[in-house]
Amino acid sequence: MLPFSIPIFPLPSVVLFPNVFLPLHIFEPRYRQMFSEALNSDRMIGMVLLRPGYEADYEGAPPVYRTGCSGLITHSERLDDGGYNVVLRGIEKFTINAEEEPAAGRLYRSAVITPIDETVRESERDRLRQERKRLEQLLAPLLANGFERHLPPAMPDEDLINALAQYLEFDPIEKLALLERNGVVARCQSMVELLEMKSMSGSGNGDPGSVIH
Repeated sequence: MLPFSIPIFPLPSVVLFPNVFLPLHIFEPRYRQMFSEALNSDRMIGMVLLRPGYEADYEGAPPVYRTGCSGLITHSERLDDGGYNVVLRGIEKFTINAEEEPAAGRLYRSAVITPIDETVRESERDRLRQERKRLEQLLAPLLANGFERHLPPAMPDEDLINALAQYLEFDPIEKLALLERNGVVARCQSMVELLEMKSMSGSGNGDPGSVIH
């Protein structure tokens, strides 16, 4: 269960998905404060994507997209310079309702949010398995080259789809569009369409394996 409000960590090129891990290096003073306070409370952070043009007001509060994903700090290492190396695990998608006025002394941003439940219904399971097979067929060259070691065969359908949405080398706005999709089945369908489009257009040189980090 997500809290009513959450500290938000806006970045220009990172999109987090539920149940996927994300390593981060924290060095800015405002985010050092954010992670320090989160580590002393519920360890929860909201990852959101900055809108284009953020550079003009990066030190302030540039606009962000409303859809994000909460992350739980599962590992943290305090560095000698006061920064952190952390690992987040994606928890749940959310929509930002409004940003909160900062409390006295608080350097970072926070927002009132509405969680978005993406639990897969039993009636969707067959369709989800079919879409996973389509996705795995598209990515067969990649899996043949050993990438499957990063994706255990027993990984649940929704976890595999979310992991691929995060790890495949899509543009940040493409990843955000995948996160915004209404559930995991729709996300998988959109990812299949995106990979097919990239392959047909030649942007991936006809090889889906070229869209992996």
